[in-house]
Amino acid sequence: MGIGNDPCFMFSALFLCWFSFITNHLSLGAVDTISATQSLSGDQTIVSAGGTFEMGFYKPGKSSNYYISMWYYEVSPKTIVWVANRDIPISNKYSSVLKILDGNLVLLNESQIIIWSTNHKSTTTTSSNFVAAVLGDDGNLVLRDGSNSNSTKPIWQSFDHPTHSWLPGSKFAYDKRTKTHQVLTSWKNSEDPSPGLFSLNLDATSIQFLLLWNGSEQYWTGGPWNGQFFSLVPEMRGDYMYNFSYHDNENESYFIYTPYNSSFISGFIMDVSGQVKVVTWLRGTKERNVLWTLPVQQCEVYAFCGAFGTCNENTLPFCNCPNGFNPTSSNDWNSMSYSGGCMRRTELVCRNNEKKDTFLEYPNMRLPKHPRSVAVGSAEECEFTCLSNCSCTAYAYDSDGCSIWIGDLFNMQELLENDDRGRTLYLRVAVSMYSSGKNKKGIIGVVLGSVSVVLVFSGLIFAVGKRRQVDEEQTTTVYGSLVAFRYKDVRRATKNFKEKMGGGGFGSVFKGKLPDSTTIAVKQLASVNQGEKQFRAEVSTLGTIQHVNLVRLHGFCSEGKKKLLVYEYMQNGSLDSHLFHKMESKVLDWKTRYQIALGTAKGLAYLHEECRDCIIHCDIKPENILLDVDFSPKVADFGLAKLLGREFSKVLTTMRGTTGYLAPEWILGVAITNKADVYSYGMMLFELISGRRNTYQSEATKYFPIWASSVVIEGGDVFSLLDSKLETHVDVEEVWRICKLACWCIQDDANHRPSMGDVVQVLQGILDVKPSPIPRLLQALVDDD
Repeated sequence: MGIGNDPCFMFSALFLCWFSFITNHLSLGAVDTISATQSLSGDQTIVSAGGTFEMGFYKPGKSSNYYISMWYYEVSPKTIVWVANRDIPISNKYSSVLKILDGNLVLLNESQIIIWSTNHKSTTTTSSNFVAAVLGDDGNLVLRDGSNSNSTKPIWQSFDHPTHSWLPGSKFAYDKRTKTHQVLTSWKNSEDPSPGLFSLNLDATSIQFLLLWNGSEQYWTGGPWNGQFFSLVPEMRGDYMYNFSYHDNENESYFIYTPYNSSFISGFIMDVSGQVKVVTWLRGTKERNVLWTLPVQQCEVYAFCGAFGTCNENTLPFCNCPNGFNPTSSNDWNSMSYSGGCMRRTELVCRNNEKKDTFLEYPNMRLPKHPRSVAVGSAEECEFTCLSNCSCTAYAYDSDGCSIWIGDLFNMQELLENDDRGRTLYLRVAVSMYSSGKNKKGIIGVVLGSVSVVLVFSGLIFAVGKRRQVDEEQTTTVYGSLVAFRYKDVRRATKNFKEKMGGGGFGSVFKGKLPDSTTIAVKQLASVNQGEKQFRAEVSTLGTIQHVNLVRLHGFCSEGKKKLLVYEYMQNGSLDSHLFHKMESKVLDWKTRYQIALGTAKGLAYLHEECRDCIIHCDIKPENILLDVDFSPKVADFGLAKLLGREFSKVLTTMRGTTGYLAPEWILGVAITNKADVYSYGMMLFELISGRRNTYQSEATKYFPIWASSVVIEGGDVFSLLDSKLETHVDVEEVWRICKLACWCIQDDANHRPSMGDVVQVLQGILDVKPSPIPRLLQALVDDD
């Protein structure tokens, strides 16, 4: 008999497994409880009865410190929701212990000194033998007196002492008796749970949530509660995830929320970014989804980039240091913690009235907070006023007058050139830092003055001949990889928007030509509110990516309410015009259709798998596939695109897209992945095959995707699925391949759909694919009709 079949060996193995489980989840009693006879040390943990939460010693990242923490048991990697000793870590979890002592739950460090305690001061004599701490499935750690069976009130509970997370079912309260607020405070950084600079607070007077920096500077408000939602949080209107309620009595006022769907694990987290993030998980999965982020824009977070740091929503990372400054801590910035800000490379010189400082000019800035107004009559007087005060670090002068700043500068933001919030800031620096010849204001003034006469005469000679050339050169201003066009130049290029190429709910598209004879297509967004959101999404998405199968964005124009996007011109228009509309051009042959399917898949695979952040297009359909002169496809219209960081695999967001191409998860209100694009792509493949809308019904076919799926599964005549306008000489292997692929792309379960990278390999013949099941949800919807 082999050792693997030896009963004694098998019994010993089972015993060791059982022993390992018990020692890691306490040695006695229930695994969700710490009683008077039990303690927690080393790798031991307790788990709530339903398996939702776990608690034990936790070491964040590369830190050498340990903390008693609570996390979601089902979620990986660990997501911490509560920390006991966030101010006082321990270094050795094996010689430290969490136990019941004198009626309290206490944490003793390596020297057996109490560094954290529930600090309950009992008014009655309570024996520690009857006190126990129980971890509930709601994430509440409750300390109870077991000697009093009639008492339902806990001695102490973690819900009364939140750290950085607000869990469903717990109160976020103001205690009228003690006049104290519950506060969520961010971690200092991703590896240090000690209290950071950002906090979420409840203003009990106006009944609204506030975000504060350093406990004093308010940088965001949710607006007053109106009985259903906070007025400045549009995400709450029509929210399908949570039920919020407000309660007020003589002792306290508080908010509480519960998810409508018990399959969701949820939490409000005061993130290290200074944003409140509403995070959810689907039970049974280990994938994190971000439902809301408040405020939406990172640069709206006060002092996110620290002192003298500048924030820019259009760059990654968001934070930068001005010229003449370096990060205060390179290690912090490398770990994406920017609150330490920037420090000067050369200190200012201000003594004995010596003028050894000057100013750097920064246009298009959102000015720092807390300026001081100075009554002067000119920009020169404003500059002199700042220069005469050794504590003055910057000034600005415009139609509103002179403003100066004393001390560190916070909340500076770099804006787009045409942003009407932009002002020019003059930042004070030491003259000596320019000894190497860097640009400066003031120092080179004398030199410029001495040569100005020569330049004036030279300029007069060439002025007339060059005037037209200069005017053309000034039509654009380079911004990053894009071009910021002036409105008057776009209007000139389109001959006052004369040749309209198409339009829709987003606005209209016009043909134009740049001064260098480049033909362009200009999208003019219609709705100011919706257009602004689409405009930002399109610029931020296409401005940082390039691929042969993605339409190229030349630039944009943003002047007040005028929002224009300037694209490369696509000679053969959109795919839908060739499939569904009568055109003089020839019918798309099979080879061209197959290449369109492959090229579109390559473009989507690039968005999903090769960009720095996964980009979900959210609106794949024939109208958004443009064809160049060679009928090569380019994915277009990123106005609904969703950016998904690589640390996340799903996102919960408001419904977006076009009916008929929407994946089931949009309708069911569950988390969205890049597989939503795969579903839309599959629906488009059916239309590419048949040459007509999927919604077209005849007595023979009914709903095309379901009919096509049944033909593929039964091994029927796939040629009956083809566009009647196609000639018969098509590649039968390619027809079967693309039909089977389309059926897999529209599966109900997103996990059963292929990735776009796999789609490319299937179309290239590298991967094989077998027939799929008929999508049940789609079949049910058709049957109901």
